[in-house]
Amino acid sequence: MSGSCCEKPIKVVAAVVVVLVIVVVVVVVVVVVVVVVVVVSLVVVAVVVVVVVVVLEVVIPSSSISNSSSGRSSNTSSSLSVVLVIVVVVVVVEVVVVVVVVVVVVVVVVVVVVVVEIAVVEVAVVFVAVVVVVEVVVVLVLVVVVTVLVVVILVHSSSNISSSSSGSLAVVLVHVLVIVVAVEVVVVAVVAITVLTIVVVLVVLIVVVVVEVVVVVVVVIVVVVVVVVVVVVVVVEVVLVVVTVIALLICSFAVVRIVVAVISVVVL
Repeated sequence: MSGSCCEKPIKVVAAVVVVLVIVVVVVVVVVVVVVVVVVVSLVVVAVVVVVVVVVLEVVIPSSSISNSSSGRSSNTSSSLSVVLVIVVVVVVVEVVVVVVVVVVVVVVVVVVVVVVEIAVVEVAVVFVAVVVVVEVVVVLVLVVVVTVLVVVILVHSSSNISSSSSGSLAVVLVHVLVIVVAVEVVVVAVVAITVLTIVVVLVVLIVVVVVEVVVVVVVVIVVVVVVVVVVVVVVVEVVLVVVTVIALLICSFAVVRIVVAVISVVVL
């Protein structure tokens, strides 16, 4: 009798320890994978930018330096508008994809735990695998999109070089780099939100294991609260990123002047 009384708490403690280990592994794996992907994406985008800029600088004739500054202002304004539109579209698309995936996965986990009554550890492992795969796919797709945008913007800028100054290339380059930095910041923010959501869901599962009472209403309320918090945080992140990008673009004009001056001196 005493053996059965002691066996039950031991199983509960063992389950809690296993889930806690899974939480630590989840956080470490997601952070390591995303950091590696982000670093590789930055290197790839930087290499593409350098190669394209070198090619365009070789192709651009030195006679284009003597053009008027009115073209530069027009090109700068146009580039600013394009950059803002691209940033908003990319941020919104990524946020929508990640939020939808997180909501769907959380709902599936709750349904499986409550209705099917599968072991918590198995559900947690599947949840971790799905989230990691989705995060990697989203980041890789984002890297491809950003790289294509970099090439398109730089090539488009070089095609209009005859009606503007050579400094317009430097202006667009600075704007493109701002895009890359802003997008990587959004990626890190979304990953942080996702990891937080994973931890919250697993903590809820731990509570279910410890209490050994599955209350559907309570679990659904917790999931709804988590989803609402994630959506609110994501919206705030979008607003902050857009405001930050606008501020960086405004501040980048001082840097652009220096870059244009250096390019002009080198070409001359």
